[in-house]
Amino acid sequence: MKITGFIFAAGLGTRLYPLTADRPKALVKYEGKTLLDIVLGRMFESGIQDVIVNIHHFPDKMLEALRAHPCADRIRISDERAYLRDTAGGLKFAEPLWNDSDLLLLHNVDILSDIDLKKLIDSHISNNAEATLAVRHRQTQRYFRFDGDSGQLCGWRNVKTGEILTTRSSDHLTDLAFSGIHVLDTRLARTIPAVEKSSITQFYLERSSEHRIRAYTHDTDRWMDVGKYEEFHNLLS
Repeated sequence: MKITGFIFAAGLGTRLYPLTADRPKALVKYEGKTLLDIVLGRMFESGIQDVIVNIHHFPDKMLEALRAHPCADRIRISDERAYLRDTAGGLKFAEPLWNDSDLLLLHNVDILSDIDLKKLIDSHISNNAEATLAVRHRQTQRYFRFDGDSGQLCGWRNVKTGEILTTRSSDHLTDLAFSGIHVLDTRLARTIPAVEKSSITQFYLERSSEHRIRAYTHDTDRWMDVGKYEEFHNLLS
């Protein structure tokens, strides 16, 4: 089974400004290492052999960093400098780079965690899932909704607006916050619409009525979203 990593690193990093005034958010440093290097290291340490990184903001700086990486020969670049395609759109655009793989390990570049990525992948395989989303019990504005017994994705809820989307019925719903780390079967990934821009959240919700999209709860792991300046600044203080 071939598993390929994919790091979403193309974002503008507007929430991290002014740290992103002269660099992409992937090259912002935490404890002396760039976010990109941290996530790449975690993927390679978990046994992933090849990783795709998408780029857009400050592309020349990203190319320089990726080509200078000690494992540069194991990194492939999906160049989105023409325009941002969002998460599902970016993944679809890179399909020629992962088309020979069986599974994709997807990771936002601004997420730091000690989650055991190999356990996440093993859980996905043992559950015969088509997608597995790392999730936590934490406060946020938007939640995925899962069946509490099977772990199947059943919908979505926005706490602030009150909006609720139901894709499957369940008598035991659990609201869980997405951690920005997930595993996706390439057979399902190939069904992402070939449009210029689309969201992976919307894709999972649309497919959840007929496909096996499961939760992987990791409440005991260290986890941080460092995509916002205020929260990132507090970490450094």
